[in-house]
Amino acid sequence: MADPAGIGAGLRTTLVLVRHGESTWVAEGRFQGRADPPLSSLGERQASLVGQRLADPDALAVLPVPAGPPAGIWHSPLQRAAATARAIASAQDPAPPLRPSVGLAEIDQGEWQGLTHPEVRARWASTLDAWRADPTAAQAPGGERLVDAQARVRDALSGILAEMQPLTAPDPRSAEPAAAEAPWALLVAHDGILRLTLMTLLGLPIERFWSFPFALCGISVVEIERGRALLQAHNLVDHLAPLPAAAQPSGRRGAL
Repeated sequence: MADPAGIGAGLRTTLVLVRHGESTWVAEGRFQGRADPPLSSLGERQASLVGQRLADPDALAVLPVPAGPPAGIWHSPLQRAAATARAIASAQDPAPPLRPSVGLAEIDQGEWQGLTHPEVRARWASTLDAWRADPTAAQAPGGERLVDAQARVRDALSGILAEMQPLTAPDPRSAEPAAAEAPWALLVAHDGILRLTLMTLLGLPIERFWSFPFALCGISVVEIERGRALLQAHNLVDHLAPLPAAAQPSGRRGAL
């Protein structure tokens, strides 16, 4: 598919992808989908830490993000993502605008929403196995097809990228006009949606859905230049080191 996300040949920008912090349902191992549980106390701490990291990208290993605040923070309207986005915005100076986008809401998990993994397996073992094996061919009963979720992600990305115009236009009167400063944006969303976002930007087939995990409040960086998306960093979680070992994101994935 040519130009699947509206990446023009002249576009130069950076997108920073952040998964939301732990919700109360992630802590309980429940499928969330479009349901709207709040952040847990741990999730609030994770959101604060990722906000501090993005506000000071040189504090640890250097994050490959442009200087200055982002042009905006586009986020899922579900409260676990919206609260994480607010924590990130509050750490920036000046605070960037918050831009809720329904296209970034999590994949609808239908009848599985609110149930734990064992509860889903007890009732829909074959469907769950099919979803894990080939998510393009199966989904939760009453849930959203992966191809439909990707279509709305693509639409959301096209709208976001259309707003990534140079922050400073070159002076046409100058014999050697300075290069315009490239803007960057933050996207705060969900595991499933960020997987689709990354594959759409990189032009990868959605059959690779399970290949790109996103840890809670992990950071991924995609640079876009000359019509091509480059993955500069993926799933960084060094900023979560102050959390107790038992709370580290590797063991707290939720139940997508």
